[in-house]
Amino acid sequence: MSEFTHWNHEGRPKMVDISGKDVTKRTAIAKSVVSISNELYEAVQRGQIKKGDPLQVAQIAGVMAAKKTSDLIPMCHPIMLQGTDFSFDYQKSSDGYELTIQVTVKCQGNTGVEMEALTAVSVAALTFYDMCKAVDKSMVIKETHLVQKTGGKSGDYFHDYS
Repeated sequence: MSEFTHWNHEGRPKMVDISGKDVTKRTAIAKSVVSISNELYEAVQRGQIKKGDPLQVAQIAGVMAAKKTSDLIPMCHPIMLQGTDFSFDYQKSSDGYELTIQVTVKCQGNTGVEMEALTAVSVAALTFYDMCKAVDKSMVIKETHLVQKTGGKSGDYFHDYS
């Protein structure tokens, strides 16, 4: 099992030792797409969601999730985040709208923030669903993925959309 980084010499799970890694500026951008109905889009635009503004609540939940990632994902290291910011964009689709939720997470550290970005955007999408399900239970949380990451030994990564 020695070729696996998260297993010790006895074959048991372990958290990787990152103490020897360089501290660098690290960023990660992740996005999630949610398909919604025309009815829900109009309700959000008119401020008619009974639980409140779903984008504001989703953003707050996403920030909280980024900070709690190491509590949720067993082998993630606690990271001192230095920035978490969201953007929300609606696009008309053939059967309604698509809401794209994107988050950028930053830190100076010796491990990356990809999991924090993915956790943040996933929880933001789930929170949007929770806030809006009374209007549209047919929402679909579609693709969620890492868009890019910078910093660290492995260098930069950009998702190939081709």
